[in-house]
Amino acid sequence: MTPRYALVVCAVAVTLALAGANVMPAFAQGDFDTPTLTFGPTGLAKQTITVTAGPSGASEGFTIWWMKKSDFIANGSQWWLYGDPTQGEASFTGTPTLNLFPGEASNFKLGPNESITVEIGDLFDESGVSTTAWRSSWDGELEYGTDYMFCAFANASPTVYQSGFTDNFEAQTVTGGQNCTFTQGYWKNHPEAWPASCLPMTLGSNSYTQAQLLQILGQPTQGNGAVSMAHQLIAAKLNLCQGANPSAVSSCVTTGDTKLSTCGANKIPSIGSCNLSTGNTSSTTQCMDNFNQGITGPGHCAETRARVSTWGQLKVLHR
Repeated sequence: MTPRYALVVCAVAVTLALAGANVMPAFAQGDFDTPTLTFGPTGLAKQTITVTAGPSGASEGFTIWWMKKSDFIANGSQWWLYGDPTQGEASFTGTPTLNLFPGEASNFKLGPNESITVEIGDLFDESGVSTTAWRSSWDGELEYGTDYMFCAFANASPTVYQSGFTDNFEAQTVTGGQNCTFTQGYWKNHPEAWPASCLPMTLGSNSYTQAQLLQILGQPTQGNGAVSMAHQLIAAKLNLCQGANPSAVSSCVTTGDTKLSTCGANKIPSIGSCNLSTGNTSSTTQCMDNFNQGITGPGHCAETRARVSTWGQLKVLHR
């Protein structure tokens, strides 16, 4: 075994459907207690994970690693210690502003036994986290219908070593049928698939061309709730326009447009300078994100599918 590998000998595969399994002790690494991971809903391109710090807390935040199961096995069921293009890495150290869930911590620097839920594959608009360039052209989204391995550890401080590694967990992202939804990453990377009836698109009080919408989708959030909400609103409207059942998201789409309307004629960056607090937009953004990911609503579309004309594509877009 070479020094390039992190020594993780307890490679236990756990599916999301299992409530528990026999596991081996975590690999002892340092002075922080090893955190624990609990897996929540799996989306089309993301995995929801609740991180709970041990009795010593995680005062410098935590890091999550992930890798396709096929790459993990090919690498001898070991993690890359110094990073590799096949391995995704996200270090959570600051203050989150987007994917906060009710009643949870407001900082990635966790106290003893404190928990927070994060969404691997959906970190493009999140603050307080640094990621590698893994699958950067898709904004770090996970691949659809793919088995992944995950592990985590508490971060080191200048004087204290990191914790041991958690056990390794296995999860599979989802594919779906025709009455279905795509993520913002899909729409951003497949402009040729946009339904013509969606264009131009109204967001709030303003109309946008496809070129302008693609500019918005490529705009980092930088703490601006108008941008993060617009990312999900664009995707939601495209999904509705292609025929996805609107019942799970129509009220959130209306709320999103209402909130963007408060900016008047000032358009969303990088087209304009409309700025809303993430505290004002996060719940609406999350509602549309869950719809686009397939956690709510009709479910997910396969990554590659035939384009078909349906009655739903001719429906008027809900605004």
